[in-house]
This record gives sequence, C-alpha cells and structure tokens, in this order.
Amino acid sequence: MQFQHKDNGQQGEFFTLNDAGQRIAEISYVWRNQNTIVADHTWVDDCLRGQGVARKLLDVLVEFAREKQLKIIPTCSYVEVMFKRDQSFTDVVA
Repeated sequence: MQFQHKDNGQQGEFFTLNDAGQRIAEISYVWRNQNTIVADHTWVDDCLRGQGVARKLLDVLVEFAREKQLKIIPTCSYVEVMFKRDQSFTDVVA
C-alpha cells in the first residue's frame, strides 16, 4: 500500500486513495514547534478495517518523525493506545 504525504509547515498528513481517487485511510498531525508534532487523527474506511492499515499509517508517521528527529504527542486515541502498547515507539514519544 502506497501512502501520499502532504505538509504545509503547520499541519500534515499521510493518506491513501482508492482507484476512484477517494481517500480510504489517513493519519494527520499538527506542528507544535520545530521538533514536535501532535498526532491528532487516524481514520480507516470500513473497506480496509481489520487489515492493519491504521498500524501501517502509524509506522509511516513514526518513520517520518525518526527521519526528521521529531517527537510525537499523541492526542488521537489510536496513537495513544499504540504508544502505550508498543515499546518500540518510546524514542519518538514526547
């Protein structure tokens, strides 16, 4: 699954589209400062539920944070739960 990325310097998102060009999954963030982003929303369409797409989106966001040496503040309930469950994310948790 390929994810697209948009970032305007104030907020950003990773998302994927179906063949008709409609969004079917997304994770968004807001820049808090130059070193920190706030993961504020994750959404997966019903057609993809149970396929691990939310986790793939989170992994892409975490990879982005690691590449840019950012910390993530989770305000999205999914991201918050995953950060508590999976210790592999401790390096990016703000």
